[in-house]
Amino acid sequence: MRSQRKNFVICICIFSCVLIFLLAWLIFGRDGLLDLYRMQREKEKCLAAIEQLKEKNRVLAAEIRRLRGDRHYLESVARKELGLVKENEVIYRIRNDRKETSGTHETPQGERR
Repeated sequence: MRSQRKNFVICICIFSCVLIFLLAWLIFGRDGLLDLYRMQREKEKCLAAIEQLKEKNRVLAAEIRRLRGDRHYLESVARKELGLVKENEVIYRIRNDRKETSGTHETPQGERR
């Protein structure tokens, strides 16, 4: 009777060890649950990046359509980004050379306000 009980306990221990090994392998092993979780997070990041790129492509496609179809918009972009001017057009650039120091303003003659 004791030997049957002892054999039963040994079988339970062996079965438990095998079960623990299998669970550990399923969770931590190659292509296990941790890898699956990591890959799902990476997939979500990639899908978010794809959505951002799709939105950026939509904006750029709209910009291209506008540049091809709207002459006034094309002209404004050329003026702003390339610094182009029309014929007989004069550009005035005003430089601000005055330096402000701790709330006091000096006029060109050196007087304080």
